[in-house]
Amino acid sequence: MPSDRIRILFLGDIVGPLGRKAVKEYLELHKKKDEIDFVIANGENATHGHGLSLEHYKFLLSSGVDCLTSGNHFFNAKDSFNPKCAMPCALRPLNFDPACPLKGTMTFDVQGIKIRVTNLIGRVFINMSQSNPFYDLEKVVKEDNGESIHIVDFHAEATAEKRCLAEQFDGKITALFGTHTHVQTNDAKLLSKGTLFLTDAGMNGAYDSVLGTIKDASIYRTMTGLPVAFDVPRKGRMLVNGIRFDVDRNTHRAKDFLLINETMEDSGD
Repeated sequence: MPSDRIRILFLGDIVGPLGRKAVKEYLELHKKKDEIDFVIANGENATHGHGLSLEHYKFLLSSGVDCLTSGNHFFNAKDSFNPKCAMPCALRPLNFDPACPLKGTMTFDVQGIKIRVTNLIGRVFINMSQSNPFYDLEKVVKEDNGESIHIVDFHAEATAEKRCLAEQFDGKITALFGTHTHVQTNDAKLLSKGTLFLTDAGMNGAYDSVLGTIKDASIYRTMTGLPVAFDVPRKGRMLVNGIRFDVDRNTHRAKDFLLINETMEDSGD
């Protein structure tokens, strides 16, 4: 790979044990071979489909993930609220209340280049207490002043909200990727001013599932409207979703990109 580029891999929501295993095995096969310099993954569903425990945070970092983002299930992760459970490379949505633990944006030094990762949550169809992601991202962009390669994980339900945020900051950030829906979209593109955009990066988890959960429970709740306890598969084929892309070290603009949509067989180990 040319020395003037940084290669980044962004992985969609990691769901449960098969999601963790899929990411580990994918990175074992590809991180070195594909010369990937930095890996970002959304970990808000990594622990039993809801939240991220300290144990699984450590597992994913040891597997090759460099930064973990989150979303609406952040509050299911009790370890995030425990001062003794340090997770310095994990983010929560910036536009949560400032009293929330962890940071919403941070920079990483990769081969002498600053990479900033910002995590935001949407407001459309997500019933939570959050501030305006447009205004919050504007503050970060002004503070950063173009010094960093800037990747945004926008954890949001509505496709239009994701596109609008990307268009508002087109040319001001390197890339904006949507997460949350667990369904990869086929619309990766460079916007008119150069920002790389993908409506949703997809999911890493059980291939034979409903958005990473066991099918029967999801079907029952959808069919009846009644509450039901969700569970996640522990065996079976695994799905890996994300996007790999190169960024110019000098301009901080994304260049070549490749959608990742692979299935892997579970070895059963």
